[in-house]
Amino acid sequence: MNWGVFEGLLSGVNKYSTIFGRIWLSLVFIFRVMVYIVAAERVWSDDHKDFDCNTRQPGCGNVCFDHFFPVSHIRLWALQLILVTCPSLLVIMHVAYREAQDQKCRQAEGQGKLRLYPNPGKKRGGLWWTYLFSLIFKATVDVVFLYIFHRFYKNYTLPSVVRCEIPPCPNIVDCYISRPTEKNIFTFFMVITACVCILLSLMEACYLVGKRCREKLSKRKGSRRDERLLDKDCCCAQGEQTSLEAGGQIFHGADYKLPIAPIPASSQKGTEAVP
Repeated sequence: MNWGVFEGLLSGVNKYSTIFGRIWLSLVFIFRVMVYIVAAERVWSDDHKDFDCNTRQPGCGNVCFDHFFPVSHIRLWALQLILVTCPSLLVIMHVAYREAQDQKCRQAEGQGKLRLYPNPGKKRGGLWWTYLFSLIFKATVDVVFLYIFHRFYKNYTLPSVVRCEIPPCPNIVDCYISRPTEKNIFTFFMVITACVCILLSLMEACYLVGKRCREKLSKRKGSRRDERLLDKDCCCAQGEQTSLEAGGQIFHGADYKLPIAPIPASSQKGTEAVP
C-alpha cells in the first residue's frame, strides 16, 4: 500500500472538512481502517479452516459454514470502508475541478481578470451540495451495513456452537467456531465506531444546513433594513418637495439665524434730542 498517496488524500479531505468532518476522518482512519488492517484481518484469517464439525461426511462442513457465514465479516467491512470513504474523495475531485476551471479561465482572459472561484475550497454553490450529499451517503452506507450485519448475525454475536442438519450432513451435526469471544469483541467495536460515525455525519449535515439557513436569514434581515431606510429617505425627500411646491421654506440647523427686532420710531427721536 502506498502510504504517501493515502496521506495526501487524507490531508486533502481534512483541508476541506469542518470540525465534525475532521473528527470523523480521524475516527475512521484510526479506529476502523487501522484496526481492520492490523488486528481484525488476522482474527478472521483461520475462519473456515478452524470451523470443526463432529462428522467426517464429505461436504458437510463446507455447506454448514456457507449457511451460517454467507459473507465474511472481513469482506463486509472492507466493502463498507471503501463505500464510506469514496464520497470524501468526491469532494476533493470537485475542488480540483473548480481549481482547474479557474486556472483555465485566467489563462484565457489574462491574469488581471477576476477569478472564477475566489476560494475554490469554500463550500458554496455546487460544492455545498456535493459535501452535503457525501455526508448523507456516508451515514446511509453505515446504516445499511449495520442492518446487513444484524440480518446475517443476530445481535451482532457469534455463538460458540451451531447445529446444522443441511444435506449432505447425515443428521444434526454440531459445528464449533474458532475464537468466538474475540470475534464478538471486534464486531461490537466496529459496530460502535460505525454508530459514532453516523452520529458525526448527521451532526455535520445539521451544522451545514443550520449555518446556511442562518446566513439566509441574516441576508434577508439586512435587505429588509436597507429597504426600510430607502423608503424613509424617499418619504423625507417627497415631503421636502411638497413643502417647496406649496411656497414654504425649509430651514436647516446650519442656516437658522436669530431674528432682529426693529427699533421703534419714538426711541429714535428721543435719542436724537439728547445733546
